[in-house]
Amino acid sequence: MARRGYDQRFKVRAAERVRETGKPIATTTPPCEIRAQASPAVQLPEPLSLWSSLKGRLSAIFRTRWHPSGQLSALKAALPDPMRIRSMATGTQPSSPVPRIRGGASLMVRSVRAGEKRQPRQWLTLLSRAPWPLVTVLAVQAGFSLSLVWSNTAFQDEALYLWVGHLEISHWLHGTTMPAFPAFLSGAPVLYPPLGALADSLGGLAAARILSLGFMLASTCLLWATVSRLYSRRAAFFACAIFAVLGVTLRLGAFATYDPMSLCLLALAAWCAVHAGEHLKSSGWLVGTSFVLAMANGTKYASALFDPVVVGLVVFSSCRVLRRKQALARGGTMLGYTAGMVAFLFAFGGGEYWTAVTQSTLARVNSADPISAVLIHSWRLTGVVVVLAFAGAVLCLASESGLHDRLLIWLVAVAALLVPLGQAHVHTLTSLDKHIDFGAWFAAIAAGYAVDRLTGWASLRPVRSAATAACVLLLALPTWIGITQAKALFRTWPNSAVLIMTLSHVISQSKGPVLAEHPSLPEYYLAQGAQWNRWSSTHSIRLLDGRSINPRNGSSLKPQVYLKLIREGFFSMVILDFGPTASLDYSISQALERNYHYHLVARVPYYPSGAVVWQYRPERRFPPAKAGPGLQSVSPIEGLLTPVARPSPILGPIVLAVTITGIFTLLFTVWVRYAWRRRKASDDL
Repeated sequence: MARRGYDQRFKVRAAERVRETGKPIATTTPPCEIRAQASPAVQLPEPLSLWSSLKGRLSAIFRTRWHPSGQLSALKAALPDPMRIRSMATGTQPSSPVPRIRGGASLMVRSVRAGEKRQPRQWLTLLSRAPWPLVTVLAVQAGFSLSLVWSNTAFQDEALYLWVGHLEISHWLHGTTMPAFPAFLSGAPVLYPPLGALADSLGGLAAARILSLGFMLASTCLLWATVSRLYSRRAAFFACAIFAVLGVTLRLGAFATYDPMSLCLLALAAWCAVHAGEHLKSSGWLVGTSFVLAMANGTKYASALFDPVVVGLVVFSSCRVLRRKQALARGGTMLGYTAGMVAFLFAFGGGEYWTAVTQSTLARVNSADPISAVLIHSWRLTGVVVVLAFAGAVLCLASESGLHDRLLIWLVAVAALLVPLGQAHVHTLTSLDKHIDFGAWFAAIAAGYAVDRLTGWASLRPVRSAATAACVLLLALPTWIGITQAKALFRTWPNSAVLIMTLSHVISQSKGPVLAEHPSLPEYYLAQGAQWNRWSSTHSIRLLDGRSINPRNGSSLKPQVYLKLIREGFFSMVILDFGPTASLDYSISQALERNYHYHLVARVPYYPSGAVVWQYRPERRFPPAKAGPGLQSVSPIEGLLTPVARPSPILGPIVLAVTITGIFTLLFTVWVRYAWRRRKASDDL
């Protein structure tokens, strides 16, 4: 019946064509009858019937829900058999089975039947496709990092950032005054500190450290996604395993600072960069990469050292689908996006942020640590991943034919040397165990590539499996080294439980200024920490009117400043632990012994030489504060309870930010229009 209808429609259309053109056609016999007469043994299918069947089956796919577990079965059920179509067209029987579809695991199709529940066999298929090697690595990393969470009290940096976060939240909710944190912190106080403070409010220091563990686990997952997209899952497994068992990685997983969050954002930017390089139209990916990279730089200013590495990932991964000039243009586009976002954030934040960047990152003063000590310490922390990374860089010269593929491996391998060389330049070991993990994340890409090439050299599958198993067993050595280093890093600062317990009883008896060598610990643990203008340190002095006495960048206050204030009875309590500023502590201690108004109230066992607590006993401890220019004289207690608010005008930064952004956009548009030749610019622009 279908064929008879098709023949009738053909004859009607032929007659209409004769009436329209006035020219007769050669024949009005339908094509099916002509082919049947030419080869009577072959029975051809009806084209419209075959297309209707195919269209109906494809429509069934898009009308039903997604069914990831039954991908191949649903696809085979929906699409017609290719061999059956060939047999219908030729009149012969199929001689070979349907070819297997490769890459079926990445296809997302809908189930043929709407509302069909997964069968037990489909659940097993779904579980078999899960990245169990990655799950194993994450379990090992989480287990070892969790063992460190409750092993020691808060480090000074942890206490400082969590205390800053609590003050920031109080400022947002209640408008309370706070110090000029953006002027001296090495990261934006409005990004990580409030998040850490929220976690601390929910579960204390342990919850804040577990938040950092979440950031580090996310960094490992992003490393898996990046390497598996660039190379293979085997390379991704070894890259994640080598990175996850490093001592610095395990330590950051239990360290409540902004380093884990910044590393996670940097890893996300690298993953977005690889995705952007694999798409012909990648404007959205470039904007996303630039935004995440700007957030990583804002979270920790020192992470900007790895911005060129992320730009290089965009360029070299784009060379796989684009020409070199187009890939370079794409890298320049992303760099322009990032620069514009960073400029806008600086303009909106004000000059305090730029002051912190220059003092804590750009104009860091040289220390006294020798270069050899910095390099040796770096080798002990990340020597394994650096050796494997440069082994991969050497292997890629023989196994990779493309120049961009070789340069990509060399780029991530050299990234491991950026932090050691930078800190050796300024002769300092400060924060080396935190910053070096950023370069280790990139070097792990080349390390995983190296192990993948070494285990895949054999053509026989049993030999490759044996080599892979041997490499997995060899991971026990770096795992043991990493655990040992992580525990040692968590013992580099003393346990402050006894000190805080002693101070909780003593400080409640005083309401005046307090001098402490490390004020961040009592500020975080004690309720008196909310009175931020009471606390001074051996690096700066906070006055009663809210102002502070700070030394120049890289220098310290002279002992005479502290001795004068002690003679005047300015400090109601002095806490010294003879740590990094031991020489100044001894000078202050001698002055306290000579002053009969100060009394030693406690000696606390505290590393390295113990801590001492001095208290000023007379009823009148210090004279009324002198009024500054334009300020009225207030009593000491009133000055403590109602400190001078730090001016924070919002209209000026907004106007400046809009002006700078408009000028930058105008110049960038003119440069794109006239500096590049026509049809040579990036397709994204």
